[in-house]
Amino acid sequence: MVCMCRYRCAFLLMFFLLFGCQTIEHPAEPVETIQAPVIFTHFKPSDTQPTTTLIGESSDEKPRLETPEKTPSPSSSKTELNQRHKDLWQHIANNLQFNIHLNKALKKRIQWYVKQPHYLNTVNKRAAPYLYHIVRKVEQQNLPMEIALLPFVESDFRPSIRSSQHAVGVWQLVGATAHHFGVKSDQWYDGRQDVLASTDAALAYLKYLHKRFNGNWLHALAAYNTGEGRVKRAISENKKRGKSTDYWSLNLPKETAEYVPKLFALSYLVQNPQQGLKRPTLVNRAITTEFDVGQQFDFSVIANLSGIDRKHLHTLNSGYLKNQSSPNGPHTLLIPMAQQSLLNSQFFKRNFAGEYSVKQGDTLYAIARRFDTSVKKLKMMNNKSSSLINIGETLIVGQPRTMPRSLTIDYKISPYLEHTEVAIPTIAVEYQVKPGDTIWGISQLYDVPHKDLAQWNQLSASSILKPGALLVLHLPQAIKPTPQKRDEGMLSGLEKTLNKPH
Repeated sequence: MVCMCRYRCAFLLMFFLLFGCQTIEHPAEPVETIQAPVIFTHFKPSDTQPTTTLIGESSDEKPRLETPEKTPSPSSSKTELNQRHKDLWQHIANNLQFNIHLNKALKKRIQWYVKQPHYLNTVNKRAAPYLYHIVRKVEQQNLPMEIALLPFVESDFRPSIRSSQHAVGVWQLVGATAHHFGVKSDQWYDGRQDVLASTDAALAYLKYLHKRFNGNWLHALAAYNTGEGRVKRAISENKKRGKSTDYWSLNLPKETAEYVPKLFALSYLVQNPQQGLKRPTLVNRAITTEFDVGQQFDFSVIANLSGIDRKHLHTLNSGYLKNQSSPNGPHTLLIPMAQQSLLNSQFFKRNFAGEYSVKQGDTLYAIARRFDTSVKKLKMMNNKSSSLINIGETLIVGQPRTMPRSLTIDYKISPYLEHTEVAIPTIAVEYQVKPGDTIWGISQLYDVPHKDLAQWNQLSASSILKPGALLVLHLPQAIKPTPQKRDEGMLSGLEKTLNKPH
Protein backbone atom coordinates (compact mmCIF):
# COMPACT_ATOMS: atom_id res chain seq x y z
CA MET A 1 0.00 0.00 0.00
CA VAL A 2 2.85 2.38 0.86
CA CYS A 3 4.39 1.70 -2.56
CA MET A 4 1.09 2.32 -4.34
CA CYS A 5 0.64 5.62 -2.49
CA ARG A 6 4.15 6.66 -3.45
CA TYR A 7 3.43 5.89 -7.12
CA ARG A 8 0.17 7.85 -6.97
CA CYS A 9 1.86 10.83 -5.35
CA ALA A 10 4.66 10.73 -7.90
CA PHE A 11 2.11 10.57 -10.75
CA LEU A 12 0.10 13.50 -9.36
CA LEU A 13 3.26 15.53 -8.86
CA MET A 14 4.35 14.87 -12.45
CA PHE A 15 0.85 15.82 -13.76
CA PHE A 16 0.84 19.17 -11.97
CA LEU A 17 4.37 19.92 -13.09
CA LEU A 18 3.49 19.20 -16.72
CA PHE A 19 0.26 21.19 -16.49
CA GLY A 20 2.10 24.12 -14.99
CA CYS A 21 4.76 24.02 -17.72
CA GLN A 22 2.13 24.69 -20.37
CA THR A 23 1.64 28.21 -19.04
CA ILE A 24 5.33 29.07 -19.34
CA GLU A 25 6.53 30.45 -22.68
CA HIS A 26 9.97 29.39 -23.83
CA PRO A 27 11.75 30.94 -26.80
CA ALA A 28 11.34 28.67 -29.82
CA GLU A 29 14.38 27.08 -31.33
CA PRO A 30 15.44 28.90 -34.53
CA VAL A 31 14.19 27.12 -37.61
CA GLU A 32 17.10 28.32 -39.69
CA THR A 33 20.51 29.70 -38.82
CA ILE A 34 21.28 32.82 -40.88
CA GLN A 35 24.95 32.80 -41.68
CA ALA A 36 24.98 35.65 -44.19
CA PRO A 37 23.52 38.82 -42.62
CA VAL A 38 20.32 40.23 -44.17
CA ILE A 39 17.85 43.03 -43.63
CA PHE A 40 14.58 41.55 -42.42
CA THR A 41 11.40 43.59 -42.38
CA HIS A 42 8.68 42.24 -40.12
CA PHE A 43 5.25 43.61 -40.98
CA LYS A 44 2.46 43.61 -38.47
CA PRO A 45 -0.86 45.36 -39.31
CA SER A 46 -1.37 48.19 -36.85
CA ASP A 47 -1.71 51.95 -36.78
CA THR A 48 1.95 52.28 -35.79
CA GLN A 49 4.95 52.34 -38.06
CA PRO A 50 6.10 48.81 -39.06
CA THR A 51 9.17 47.73 -37.13
CA THR A 52 12.37 47.19 -39.08
CA THR A 53 15.19 45.16 -37.57
CA LEU A 54 18.49 45.94 -39.26
CA ILE A 55 20.79 42.94 -39.03
CA GLY A 56 23.06 43.59 -42.02
CA GLU A 57 23.11 42.65 -45.66
CA SER A 58 24.25 39.99 -48.04
CA SER A 59 25.09 40.94 -51.61
CA ASP A 60 24.33 37.54 -53.06
CA GLU A 61 21.43 36.14 -51.05
CA LYS A 62 18.12 35.95 -52.91
CA PRO A 63 15.27 37.91 -51.36
CA ARG A 64 12.55 35.75 -49.89
CA LEU A 65 9.06 37.17 -50.01
CA GLU A 66 6.60 35.46 -47.75
CA THR A 67 2.85 35.93 -47.52
CA PRO A 68 1.09 35.56 -44.20
CA GLU A 69 -0.59 32.21 -43.59
CA LYS A 70 -3.94 33.91 -43.36
CA THR A 71 -4.79 37.21 -45.05
CA PRO A 72 -7.35 39.27 -43.13
CA SER A 73 -10.69 39.41 -44.92
CA PRO A 74 -11.63 42.85 -46.27
CA SER A 75 -15.24 42.25 -45.23
CA SER A 76 -14.04 43.05 -41.72
CA SER A 77 -15.84 43.34 -38.43
CA LYS A 78 -16.64 46.72 -36.88
CA THR A 79 -13.48 46.45 -34.79
CA GLU A 80 -11.36 46.06 -37.92
CA LEU A 81 -13.12 48.93 -39.68
CA ASN A 82 -12.47 51.19 -36.70
CA GLN A 83 -8.75 50.43 -37.06
CA ARG A 84 -8.59 52.00 -40.51
CA HIS A 85 -6.09 54.83 -40.33
CA LYS A 86 -7.34 58.33 -41.18
CA ASP A 87 -4.45 58.75 -43.62
CA LEU A 88 -4.71 56.53 -46.71
CA TRP A 89 -0.95 56.15 -47.19
CA GLN A 90 -0.52 55.10 -43.55
CA HIS A 91 -3.39 52.64 -44.05
CA ILE A 92 -1.60 51.22 -47.10
CA ALA A 93 1.67 50.93 -45.14
CA ASN A 94 -0.10 49.23 -42.23
CA ASN A 95 -1.61 46.60 -44.52
CA LEU A 96 1.27 45.64 -46.80
CA GLN A 97 1.37 41.88 -46.45
CA PHE A 98 4.78 40.58 -47.55
CA ASN A 99 7.75 40.02 -45.27
CA ILE A 100 10.76 41.16 -47.26
CA HIS A 101 14.35 39.99 -46.98
CA LEU A 102 16.41 42.57 -48.85
CA ASN A 103 19.43 41.76 -51.00
CA LYS A 104 21.54 43.57 -53.58
CA ALA A 105 18.79 43.63 -56.24
CA LEU A 106 16.25 45.27 -53.93
CA LYS A 107 18.83 47.62 -52.46
CA LYS A 108 19.59 48.88 -55.97
CA ARG A 109 15.91 49.72 -56.53
CA ILE A 110 15.66 51.34 -53.10
CA GLN A 111 18.62 53.57 -53.93
CA TRP A 112 16.92 54.57 -57.20
CA TYR A 113 13.77 55.68 -55.35
CA VAL A 114 15.73 57.45 -52.62
CA LYS A 115 17.51 59.52 -55.29
CA GLN A 116 14.02 60.78 -56.28
CA PRO A 117 12.80 61.71 -52.75
CA HIS A 118 9.73 63.56 -54.10
CA TYR A 119 8.67 60.74 -56.43
CA LEU A 120 5.61 59.64 -54.43
CA ASN A 121 4.48 63.21 -53.76
CA THR A 122 4.63 63.96 -57.48
CA VAL A 123 2.78 60.84 -58.59
CA ASN A 124 0.30 61.07 -55.72
CA LYS A 125 -1.12 64.23 -57.29
CA ARG A 126 -2.23 62.15 -60.27
CA ALA A 127 -3.30 59.18 -58.14
CA ALA A 128 -5.31 61.09 -55.53
CA PRO A 129 -8.76 60.98 -57.23
CA TYR A 130 -8.53 57.20 -57.69
CA LEU A 131 -6.27 55.69 -55.03
CA TYR A 132 -8.92 55.27 -52.32
CA HIS A 133 -11.17 53.40 -54.77
CA ILE A 134 -8.28 51.15 -55.88
CA VAL A 135 -7.34 50.32 -52.29
CA ARG A 136 -10.94 49.41 -51.49
CA LYS A 137 -11.19 47.20 -54.59
CA VAL A 138 -7.93 45.44 -53.64
CA GLU A 139 -9.29 44.83 -50.13
CA GLN A 140 -12.66 43.63 -51.42
CA GLN A 141 -10.89 41.14 -53.72
CA ASN A 142 -8.80 39.93 -50.74
CA LEU A 143 -5.58 40.65 -52.63
CA PRO A 144 -2.24 41.75 -51.11
CA MET A 145 -2.12 45.51 -50.54
CA GLU A 146 1.09 45.61 -52.63
CA ILE A 147 -1.15 45.29 -55.71
CA ALA A 148 -2.45 48.83 -55.07
CA LEU A 149 1.11 50.09 -55.72
CA LEU A 150 1.38 48.48 -59.18
CA PRO A 151 0.04 51.54 -61.10
CA PHE A 152 2.99 53.52 -59.68
CA VAL A 153 5.43 50.92 -61.02
CA GLU A 154 3.60 50.41 -64.31
CA SER A 155 2.86 53.96 -65.43
CA ASP A 156 3.71 56.54 -62.76
CA PHE A 157 -0.09 56.75 -62.57
CA ARG A 158 -0.62 58.37 -65.98
CA PRO A 159 -4.13 57.32 -67.18
CA SER A 160 -3.49 58.07 -70.86
CA ILE A 161 0.07 56.75 -71.20
CA ARG A 162 0.81 54.34 -74.06
CA SER A 163 3.85 52.08 -74.27
CA SER A 164 5.74 51.06 -77.39
CA GLN A 165 4.12 47.61 -76.96
CA HIS A 166 0.66 49.27 -77.19
CA ALA A 167 -0.15 48.83 -73.50
CA VAL A 168 -2.39 51.62 -72.25
CA GLY A 169 -3.39 53.27 -68.99
CA VAL A 170 -2.28 53.17 -65.37
CA TRP A 171 -2.35 49.35 -65.38
CA GLN A 172 -0.69 49.12 -68.83
CA LEU A 173 -3.22 46.69 -70.32
CA VAL A 174 -2.88 45.52 -73.92
CA GLY A 175 -6.02 45.34 -76.03
CA ALA A 176 -6.49 41.56 -76.02
CA THR A 177 -6.12 41.22 -72.24
CA ALA A 178 -8.42 44.18 -71.58
CA HIS A 179 -11.07 42.77 -73.94
CA HIS A 180 -10.84 39.31 -72.35
CA PHE A 181 -11.51 40.77 -68.91
CA GLY A 182 -14.46 42.88 -69.99
CA VAL A 183 -13.00 46.29 -70.79
CA LYS A 184 -14.93 48.06 -73.52
CA SER A 185 -13.06 49.88 -76.26
CA ASP A 186 -14.36 51.66 -79.36
CA GLN A 187 -14.04 54.96 -81.19
CA TRP A 188 -15.81 56.73 -78.32
CA TYR A 189 -14.27 55.15 -75.27
CA ASP A 190 -11.16 53.21 -74.21
CA GLY A 191 -11.73 51.51 -70.87
CA ARG A 192 -7.98 51.01 -70.43
CA GLN A 193 -7.77 54.78 -69.85
CA ASP A 194 -10.70 54.64 -67.43
CA VAL A 195 -8.84 54.13 -64.14
CA LEU A 196 -11.63 52.36 -62.24
CA ALA A 197 -12.78 50.18 -65.15
CA SER A 198 -9.20 49.12 -65.91
CA THR A 199 -8.62 48.43 -62.20
CA ASP A 200 -11.41 45.84 -62.23
CA ALA A 201 -9.86 44.16 -65.28
CA ALA A 202 -6.29 44.26 -63.89
CA LEU A 203 -7.34 42.73 -60.56
CA ALA A 204 -9.28 39.98 -62.34
CA TYR A 205 -6.23 39.27 -64.51
CA LEU A 206 -3.91 39.15 -61.49
CA LYS A 207 -6.24 36.75 -59.67
CA TYR A 208 -6.28 34.54 -62.76
CA LEU A 209 -2.46 34.54 -62.97
CA HIS A 210 -2.13 33.84 -59.25
CA LYS A 211 -4.29 30.76 -59.69
CA ARG A 212 -2.48 29.66 -62.88
CA PHE A 213 0.88 29.78 -61.08
CA ASN A 214 -0.38 27.77 -58.10
CA GLY A 215 -0.52 30.68 -55.67
CA ASN A 216 2.98 31.99 -56.43
CA TRP A 217 2.64 35.77 -56.43
CA LEU A 218 6.13 36.40 -57.80
CA HIS A 219 5.46 34.24 -60.86
CA ALA A 220 2.04 35.89 -61.26
CA LEU A 221 3.52 39.39 -61.13
CA ALA A 222 6.25 38.44 -63.62
CA ALA A 223 3.58 37.04 -65.96
CA TYR A 224 1.57 40.25 -65.63
CA ASN A 225 4.61 42.13 -66.88
CA THR A 226 5.92 39.84 -69.63
CA GLY A 227 3.15 37.34 -70.38
CA GLU A 228 2.02 34.01 -69.00
CA GLY A 229 3.66 31.95 -71.76
CA ARG A 230 7.13 33.44 -71.32
CA VAL A 231 7.18 32.77 -67.57
CA LYS A 232 5.94 29.20 -68.08
CA ARG A 233 8.67 28.57 -70.66
CA ALA A 234 11.30 29.94 -68.27
CA ILE A 235 10.02 27.65 -65.50
CA SER A 236 9.98 24.66 -67.86
CA GLU A 237 13.55 25.40 -69.03
CA ASN A 238 14.81 25.52 -65.44
CA LYS A 239 13.09 22.23 -64.65
CA LYS A 240 14.84 20.57 -67.59
CA ARG A 241 18.21 21.81 -66.36
CA GLY A 242 17.53 20.82 -62.76
CA LYS A 243 17.58 24.43 -61.61
CA SER A 244 15.37 26.18 -59.10
CA THR A 245 12.13 27.58 -60.54
CA ASP A 246 11.75 30.48 -58.11
CA TYR A 247 11.37 33.95 -59.65
CA TRP A 248 14.94 34.97 -58.89
CA SER A 249 16.39 31.97 -60.75
CA LEU A 250 14.35 32.33 -63.97
CA ASN A 251 15.85 33.60 -67.22
CA LEU A 252 13.51 36.55 -67.85
CA PRO A 253 13.82 39.79 -69.85
CA LYS A 254 15.71 42.54 -68.02
CA GLU A 255 12.57 44.64 -67.50
CA THR A 256 10.75 41.68 -65.92
CA ALA A 257 13.76 40.75 -63.80
CA GLU A 258 13.63 44.28 -62.34
CA TYR A 259 9.83 44.37 -62.07
CA VAL A 260 9.30 42.58 -58.75
CA PRO A 261 12.30 44.28 -57.06
CA LYS A 262 10.86 47.62 -58.17
CA LEU A 263 7.46 46.88 -56.61
CA PHE A 264 8.85 45.52 -53.36
CA ALA A 265 11.43 48.28 -53.02
CA LEU A 266 8.56 50.77 -53.24
CA SER A 267 6.59 48.70 -50.72
CA TYR A 268 9.57 48.68 -48.35
CA LEU A 269 10.00 52.46 -48.57
CA VAL A 270 6.28 53.13 -48.08
CA GLN A 271 6.58 51.19 -44.82
CA ASN A 272 9.89 52.89 -43.96
CA PRO A 273 9.79 56.53 -45.17
CA GLN A 274 12.66 57.33 -42.82
CA GLN A 275 14.90 55.63 -45.40
CA GLY A 276 14.58 58.70 -47.66
CA LEU A 277 11.42 58.51 -49.83
CA LYS A 278 8.93 61.16 -48.73
CA ARG A 279 5.53 59.58 -48.18
CA PRO A 280 2.48 61.70 -49.11
CA THR A 281 -0.60 62.23 -46.98
CA LEU A 282 -4.10 61.64 -48.32
CA VAL A 283 -7.43 61.39 -46.51
CA ASN A 284 -8.66 57.82 -46.15
CA ARG A 285 -12.05 58.47 -47.73
CA ALA A 286 -13.42 58.95 -51.23
CA ILE A 287 -12.75 62.37 -52.73
CA THR A 288 -14.49 61.41 -55.97
CA THR A 289 -17.67 59.48 -56.65
CA GLU A 290 -19.14 57.67 -59.65
CA PHE A 291 -22.24 59.24 -61.17
CA ASP A 292 -24.38 57.29 -63.65
CA VAL A 293 -25.85 59.86 -66.04
CA GLY A 294 -28.13 57.18 -67.50
CA GLN A 295 -28.00 58.36 -71.10
CA GLN A 296 -25.65 59.74 -73.73
CA PHE A 297 -24.17 63.01 -72.52
CA ASP A 298 -21.92 65.82 -73.64
CA PHE A 299 -19.09 66.98 -71.39
CA SER A 300 -19.87 70.61 -72.18
CA VAL A 301 -23.50 70.25 -71.07
CA ILE A 302 -22.62 68.38 -67.85
CA ALA A 303 -19.91 70.94 -67.06
CA ASN A 304 -22.34 73.82 -67.62
CA LEU A 305 -25.13 72.25 -65.54
CA SER A 306 -22.92 71.09 -62.69
CA GLY A 307 -20.39 73.89 -62.40
CA ILE A 308 -17.50 71.43 -62.70
CA ASP A 309 -14.70 72.66 -64.96
CA ARG A 310 -14.94 70.81 -68.30
CA LYS A 311 -11.17 70.24 -68.52
CA HIS A 312 -11.14 68.81 -65.00
CA LEU A 313 -14.09 66.59 -65.88
CA HIS A 314 -12.18 65.25 -68.91
CA THR A 315 -9.04 64.71 -66.81
CA LEU A 316 -10.95 62.63 -64.25
CA ASN A 317 -12.60 60.62 -67.02
CA SER A 318 -9.84 60.10 -69.58
CA GLY A 319 -11.48 56.90 -70.85
CA TYR A 320 -13.81 59.04 -72.98
CA LEU A 321 -12.09 59.85 -76.27
CA LYS A 322 -14.56 62.47 -77.47
CA ASN A 323 -16.58 65.29 -75.97
CA GLN A 324 -19.59 62.96 -75.94
CA SER A 325 -20.19 59.53 -74.48
CA SER A 326 -21.16 56.73 -76.86
CA PRO A 327 -24.88 56.24 -77.60
CA ASN A 328 -24.33 52.67 -76.36
CA GLY A 329 -22.56 53.65 -73.14
CA PRO A 330 -20.96 53.65 -70.75
CA HIS A 331 -22.51 56.82 -69.32
CA THR A 332 -20.77 56.89 -65.92
CA LEU A 333 -18.71 59.85 -64.78
CA LEU A 334 -16.24 60.20 -61.93
CA ILE A 335 -16.92 63.56 -60.29
CA PRO A 336 -15.25 65.34 -57.37
CA MET A 337 -16.98 64.89 -54.02
CA ALA A 338 -15.65 68.25 -52.82
CA GLN A 339 -17.69 70.14 -55.40
CA GLN A 340 -20.86 68.03 -55.24
CA SER A 341 -22.44 70.70 -57.46
CA LEU A 342 -23.99 68.14 -59.76
CA LEU A 343 -25.48 65.99 -56.99
CA ASN A 344 -26.90 69.06 -55.22
CA SER A 345 -28.10 70.92 -58.32
CA GLN A 346 -31.79 71.37 -59.04
CA PHE A 347 -31.15 69.82 -62.46
CA PHE A 348 -30.01 66.55 -60.87
CA LYS A 349 -32.77 66.49 -58.28
CA ARG A 350 -35.44 67.33 -60.88
CA ASN A 351 -34.30 64.88 -63.55
CA PHE A 352 -32.59 62.07 -61.70
CA ALA A 353 -33.30 61.97 -58.01
CA GLY A 354 -36.35 60.57 -56.32
CA GLU A 355 -36.22 61.62 -52.64
CA TYR A 356 -37.27 59.87 -49.42
CA SER A 357 -37.45 61.17 -45.86
CA VAL A 358 -36.11 58.67 -43.30
CA LYS A 359 -38.66 57.53 -40.70
CA GLN A 360 -38.29 55.82 -37.34
CA GLY A 361 -37.36 52.13 -37.75
CA ASP A 362 -35.92 52.60 -41.26
CA THR A 363 -32.65 50.96 -42.28
CA LEU A 364 -30.64 51.59 -45.41
CA TYR A 365 -31.18 47.96 -46.43
CA ALA A 366 -34.98 48.21 -46.02
CA ILE A 367 -35.06 51.47 -48.01
CA ALA A 368 -32.96 49.89 -50.78
CA ARG A 369 -35.40 46.94 -50.97
CA ARG A 370 -38.38 49.29 -51.03
CA PHE A 371 -37.06 51.31 -53.97
CA ASP A 372 -35.65 48.31 -55.86
CA THR A 373 -32.03 49.38 -55.61
CA SER A 374 -28.91 48.31 -53.68
CA VAL A 375 -27.34 49.60 -50.47
CA LYS A 376 -24.14 50.27 -52.43
CA LYS A 377 -25.99 52.48 -54.92
CA LEU A 378 -27.83 54.32 -52.15
CA LYS A 379 -24.52 55.07 -50.44
CA MET A 380 -23.02 56.29 -53.70
CA MET A 381 -25.96 58.56 -54.52
CA ASN A 382 -25.93 60.04 -51.03
CA ASN A 383 -22.14 60.22 -50.58
CA LYS A 384 -22.25 57.92 -47.57
CA SER A 385 -19.32 55.86 -46.32
CA SER A 386 -21.43 53.97 -43.73
CA SER A 387 -25.00 52.67 -43.43
CA LEU A 388 -25.95 55.08 -40.63
CA ILE A 389 -29.08 57.18 -41.29
CA ASN A 390 -31.00 59.69 -39.18
CA ILE A 391 -34.73 60.22 -38.72
CA GLY A 392 -35.85 63.09 -40.96
CA GLU A 393 -32.81 62.80 -43.22
CA THR A 394 -33.64 63.18 -46.92
CA LEU A 395 -32.14 60.47 -49.11
CA ILE A 396 -31.81 60.35 -52.89
CA VAL A 397 -33.30 56.97 -53.76
CA GLY A 398 -33.22 56.73 -57.56
CA GLN A 399 -34.16 58.09 -60.93
CA PRO A 400 -37.66 59.38 -61.72
CA ARG A 401 -39.87 57.55 -64.14
CA THR A 402 -39.76 60.27 -66.78
CA MET A 403 -36.60 60.47 -68.86
CA PRO A 404 -34.58 63.69 -68.55
CA ARG A 405 -34.11 66.01 -71.47
CA SER A 406 -31.26 65.44 -73.91
CA LEU A 407 -27.79 66.05 -72.52
CA THR A 408 -26.09 66.23 -75.92
CA ILE A 409 -25.31 69.05 -78.32
CA ASP A 410 -26.18 69.10 -82.03
CA TYR A 411 -22.78 69.89 -83.46
CA LYS A 412 -24.29 71.15 -86.73
CA ILE A 413 -25.55 74.22 -84.91
CA SER A 414 -23.30 74.24 -81.86
CA PRO A 415 -20.36 76.57 -81.29
CA TYR A 416 -18.51 73.57 -79.80
CA LEU A 417 -16.38 71.52 -82.15
CA GLU A 418 -16.20 67.77 -81.82
CA HIS A 419 -12.86 66.69 -80.42
CA THR A 420 -10.77 64.76 -82.90
CA GLU A 421 -7.37 63.27 -82.19
CA VAL A 422 -4.58 64.56 -84.39
CA ALA A 423 -0.98 63.51 -84.44
CA ILE A 424 1.13 66.10 -82.63
CA PRO A 425 4.36 66.86 -84.51
CA THR A 426 7.46 66.43 -82.37
CA ILE A 427 10.96 67.78 -82.51
CA ALA A 428 14.12 65.91 -81.46
CA VAL A 429 16.04 67.81 -78.79
CA GLU A 430 19.42 66.93 -77.33
CA TYR A 431 19.98 67.19 -73.59
CA GLN A 432 23.43 67.13 -71.97
CA VAL A 433 23.50 65.12 -68.75
CA LYS A 434 24.54 67.04 -65.63
CA PRO A 435 25.85 65.64 -62.34
CA GLY A 436 23.03 64.11 -60.32
CA ASP A 437 20.70 63.67 -63.31
CA THR A 438 18.53 60.56 -63.56
CA ILE A 439 16.19 59.24 -66.26
CA TRP A 440 13.19 59.86 -64.05
CA GLY A 441 14.29 63.34 -63.02
CA ILE A 442 14.87 64.47 -66.63
CA SER A 443 11.52 62.97 -67.71
CA GLN A 444 9.74 65.00 -65.01
CA LEU A 445 11.64 68.13 -66.03
CA TYR A 446 10.32 67.86 -69.59
CA ASP A 447 7.00 66.14 -68.71
CA VAL A 448 7.60 63.01 -70.78
CA PRO A 449 7.14 59.37 -69.65
CA HIS A 450 10.40 58.08 -68.20
CA LYS A 451 9.92 54.75 -70.01
CA ASP A 452 9.80 56.60 -73.36
CA LEU A 453 12.89 58.64 -72.49
CA ALA A 454 14.76 55.42 -71.69
CA GLN A 455 13.56 53.76 -74.90
CA TRP A 456 14.51 56.74 -77.08
CA ASN A 457 18.06 56.41 -75.80
CA GLN A 458 18.23 52.60 -75.64
CA LEU A 459 18.56 52.66 -71.85
CA SER A 460 16.70 51.03 -68.98
CA ALA A 461 14.72 53.14 -66.53
CA SER A 462 17.39 52.49 -63.89
CA SER A 463 20.44 53.27 -66.03
CA ILE A 464 23.11 55.42 -64.39
CA LEU A 465 23.78 58.51 -66.50
CA LYS A 466 27.28 59.85 -67.11
CA PRO A 467 27.68 63.64 -66.86
CA GLY A 468 28.33 65.11 -70.31
CA ALA A 469 26.46 62.36 -72.21
CA LEU A 470 23.84 63.49 -74.73
CA LEU A 471 20.24 62.25 -74.53
CA VAL A 472 17.59 62.65 -77.22
CA LEU A 473 14.10 63.82 -76.25
CA HIS A 474 11.12 63.92 -78.62
CA LEU A 475 9.04 66.91 -77.53
CA PRO A 476 5.86 68.42 -78.99
CA GLN A 477 6.93 70.95 -81.60
CA ALA A 478 4.70 73.63 -80.13
CA ILE A 479 6.51 73.48 -76.79
CA LYS A 480 9.82 75.27 -76.62
CA PRO A 481 12.15 72.97 -74.66
CA THR A 482 13.42 75.37 -72.02
CA PRO A 483 14.04 73.54 -68.73
CA GLN A 484 13.84 75.28 -65.40
CA LYS A 485 17.00 76.69 -63.85
CA ARG A 486 18.63 74.52 -61.23
CA ASP A 487 19.61 75.49 -57.74
CA GLU A 488 20.89 72.17 -56.43
CA GLY A 489 21.18 69.66 -59.25
CA MET A 490 17.80 68.21 -60.16
CA LEU A 491 16.14 69.24 -56.89
CA SER A 492 14.74 72.61 -57.99
CA GLY A 493 13.37 71.10 -61.20
CA LEU A 494 11.64 68.35 -59.26
CA GLU A 495 10.22 70.81 -56.74
CA LYS A 496 8.77 72.91 -59.57
CA THR A 497 7.33 69.77 -61.10
CA LEU A 498 5.50 69.11 -57.83
CA ASN A 499 3.69 72.42 -58.16
CA LYS A 500 2.77 71.85 -61.79
CA PRO A 501 -0.89 70.71 -62.28
CA HIS A 502 -1.36 67.19 -63.68
